Amino acid sequence: MAEANPKADEQLEPQVSDTDEVVEDPLELMERELAAALAERDEMRDRMMRALAEAENSRKRAEKDRRDAQMYGGSRIARDMLPVYDNLARALDAANDETRAAAAGLVEGVDLTLRELTNILSKHGVERICPEIGDMFDPHLHQAMFEAPVPETRAGQIIQVMAEGFKLHDQLLRPAQVGVSSTPASN
Repeated sequence: MAEANPKADEQLEPQVSDTDEVVEDPLELMERELAAALAERDEMRDRMMRALAEAENSRKRAEKDRRDAQMYGGSRIARDMLPVYDNLARALDAANDETRAAAAGLVEGVDLTLRELTNILSKHGVERICPEIGDMFDPHLHQAMFEAPVPETRAGQIIQVMAEGFKLHDQLLRPAQVGVSSTPASN
């Protein structure tokens, strides 16, 4: 039979000093230190995961901002070019047969300039909004300049187009300016 080790028995019992203070068990002390270290590790892991998530969100936000700047960065200059388009289109519309015969080169030059401007705008994602008479008014694409009762039309139908509208990709640069019928549905 193995003899009992009196020193091992002494280590299991709390030791009492001369002043009756209990000396802590080293195992309990190490368990508390381990628990504190694990809690600190978990807190650091949580902070690291949050920092990584924030960095990823910042990266995605910056990428979206870059794409938006690339797609819509020219919207101001495109919007500023729309009156040029309007003036060239009005000049061509105002040219009657007599003017076209007398100044064929000038009319052709204005027509070529308008086509080139249209090609450049479309190359950069600008699309024309060209409503037709009889189309229904869409407040997302059209701006009603006036309403008038017109026989044989329904309320909300376009009765006149004053100016074409334009979109840059999916963003409205300028709504088409239209006149809308106010004729009640019963007429």
